Amino acid sequence: MYPPPPPSSGYPPPPPPLRPVRGVALFAVVALVCNCVIGVVVAVIDLWYAGLIDRLLAGTDSVSDAEAGVADLVYGLSGILEFLAYVVCVVAFLVWLFRVRANAEIFSPGGHRRSRPWVFFGWVVPIISFWFPKQVVDDIWYASTRAGHESAPQRGVINAWWAAWLLAAFVANAAGRLLFRAEEPEQLADASRFDVVSIGLTMIAAVLAIAVVRKITEAQEQQVRATLTTYGSHPAF
Repeated sequence: MYPPPPPSSGYPPPPPPLRPVRGVALFAVVALVCNCVIGVVVAVIDLWYAGLIDRLLAGTDSVSDAEAGVADLVYGLSGILEFLAYVVCVVAFLVWLFRVRANAEIFSPGGHRRSRPWVFFGWVVPIISFWFPKQVVDDIWYASTRAGHESAPQRGVINAWWAAWLLAAFVANAAGRLLFRAEEPEQLADASRFDVVSIGLTMIAAVLAIAVVRKITEAQEQQVRATLTTYGSHPAF
């Protein structure tokens, strides 16, 4: 808690205590990086599996039953690994987002267009998920960066991240549909190759998400340092 200034000091009342964000930001960044690394591994497996199907179609004797069985197992496990990495990444990002939103409400109590439950529900409710999360992040960005700055912050990195995220989500959904509907080996090979495109776009969105996490986290830490200058103490951040 901030120590209250003496009555005669003339200081304004201290703000509510801020929540530390460095740890959850690190968690989010590590999860995003791991998701990218796993994405590369899964993309390699996708291409390998598609190539094996091509060999199988070229000649039935070119792929043994044992090799086909191992390929099916590895391909299936890679899909599970990709899903688990994505879930961890989502959880880490949302934990960070909830934390910086809580601080942003202290920085700018009336500067948020959506109530706090929409920090989560905005991602899962159909239709509004196309713009509610972007509004939430925009408001957090503005609340976290405007104090002590002469001009409004540039949101180019957020715009780029959101565009990449929407495109990646659309392509990932299409790739999932192709895989689910694949009945012939040729269709399965095509779905595997298309999944590589989805992974590439997701990695671009993840890299931009890392930039967003870092910029907002650094902005909030800067505000904490400004509070330290004014009040002389602050919670561990």
